[in-house]
Amino acid sequence: MGGFLPMDLVVKGAFELITDETRAGSCLQITNRRGLEYWPTPMEEAKYLLRSSSSSRKNMSFKAPLNLQLPQSFEKIVVHTLSHHFRNATQIVRVPLRLPIEPNHVLVKIIYAGVNASDVNFSSGRYFGGNNGDLSSLLPFDAGFEAVGIIAAVGDSVRGLKVGTPAAVMTYGSYAEFIMVPSKHILPVGRPDPEVVAMLTSGLTASIALEKVGQMESGKVVLVTAAAGGTGRFAVQLAKLAGNKVVATCGGKAKAMLLKELGVDRVIDYKVEDVKNVLKKEFPKGVDIIYESVGGDMFDLCLNALAIHGRLIVIGMISQYQGQHGWKPSNYTGLCEKLFAKSQTVGGFFLIQYSHLWKEHLDRLFHLYSLGKLKVKIDPKRFLGLNAIADAVEYLHSGKSAGKVVVCIDQTFAQQIAKL
Repeated sequence: MGGFLPMDLVVKGAFELITDETRAGSCLQITNRRGLEYWPTPMEEAKYLLRSSSSSRKNMSFKAPLNLQLPQSFEKIVVHTLSHHFRNATQIVRVPLRLPIEPNHVLVKIIYAGVNASDVNFSSGRYFGGNNGDLSSLLPFDAGFEAVGIIAAVGDSVRGLKVGTPAAVMTYGSYAEFIMVPSKHILPVGRPDPEVVAMLTSGLTASIALEKVGQMESGKVVLVTAAAGGTGRFAVQLAKLAGNKVVATCGGKAKAMLLKELGVDRVIDYKVEDVKNVLKKEFPKGVDIIYESVGGDMFDLCLNALAIHGRLIVIGMISQYQGQHGWKPSNYTGLCEKLFAKSQTVGGFFLIQYSHLWKEHLDRLFHLYSLGKLKVKIDPKRFLGLNAIADAVEYLHSGKSAGKVVVCIDQTFAQQIAKL
């Protein structure tokens, strides 16, 4: 299958089997064409195994603490003025907890909230239509996109959800101690752990974007930019699990080492290597699928590195979110001609427009995680309480994060859960 294998590839496979205890009983195929590939792949397993939700939740069983009491009021973060400077745009307010719960609604006590690069776009009003004058009428509005916690109360007509059930939410207003949402928006999970937060915006974006926009299959070359970040870590692992050769960009030796541990075939540290030259020299035929979140010069570079029939997935433009004027539209002269000449595709991806797939893909991710096939990395820097949200947003945009940035909203409750 492609001639003799280089010895370093065989040694790499042997050491992976020896050092990773989760691989016990696994079958590892090593070929020149596809590198290291475990069999059966998740795609093959999906053909024969039962649905993942029951097995994953059974493997990670959870019972909520019994001392869950509802306060008369709670705190949350609201955007009070439109600005891409999240700290200046937001403030913490205390509001009454309205009881009883509205019919067909659920009250969730938030334990962990996830931080996203797009928080600054939301605080500047980028995700609402109209001009700034029109948007000012919406102020103040709740901030935060994603969280996990415990169902604290349910309204009339709610079926299948009980107090104490671990749940994830992906709706505006997650930077809060409590949030009330329609029951149809609740995503039951195995445990309210920070790792589950990482599977929400970051994990679901990678899983759905690669499948639906990237139309990912086996035997391709997949490039992931900003690969050490929250969503990039999921993208490289899912691409590898699908049987592809994975190339990843990052900044810094520590991030490069982490990506190698995740199985990335070629890590390009842009602090010591020129990404353009590496891609041109080592991948002269181009890259089949590119998962791009940086924007600006990196987008241009990726577009030029795209292979014939290649697909470039745009999931963000983090390099353009900050700065004096925030996010500005970019002009790409000759874009149509480039795409036409090589039958290429550039596709945008915005997670909220794929909400009908959230539960299915979250079950898949949780299943892979419970089996030890998917490594979920939480950034080690700790952020505690709503007061730390702005610090966490700025930390994410500093480029220092390695893994999903998560804020523990209720440390006391998190400690109770950790003991269970």
